[in-house]
Amino acid sequence: MTIEHLNPESMHSNPAYTQVVSVKRATQLLFVGGQDGILADGTLAGPDLRTQTRQALRNVLEALKAGGASQEHVVKLNVYIVQGQDVREGYAAAQEVWGAHATALTVLTVTDVGIPGALVEIDAIAALDDDA
Repeated sequence: MTIEHLNPESMHSNPAYTQVVSVKRATQLLFVGGQDGILADGTLAGPDLRTQTRQALRNVLEALKAGGASQEHVVKLNVYIVQGQDVREGYAAAQEVWGAHATALTVLTVTDVGIPGALVEIDAIAALDDDA
């Protein structure tokens, strides 16, 4: 399998994400449902976006692991942030947990993510081959 990250010269380039991800010859797709900043005991990791984003990304990584994948297999992330939050806090938290692993990324501001007090929800799509 080949995963290629593409940033056309005619489009904005940012090291935090890539504009296009091309996957050739994947034999399995893994879809990680929306992960909030929830700890294993069902409580919020903290009251702020940065803390919750760190935990939500840790949850994504754990879900990937359960599916036999890792961060390197992720080809798309969707991030939903509750209105009124400073998205820069979410990006800072992502750098702490996710690092410089760029992928196709969509960030949306929403009115609610369904769990009282939750400020962020993140889902992922990963592509794997038989060697994963």
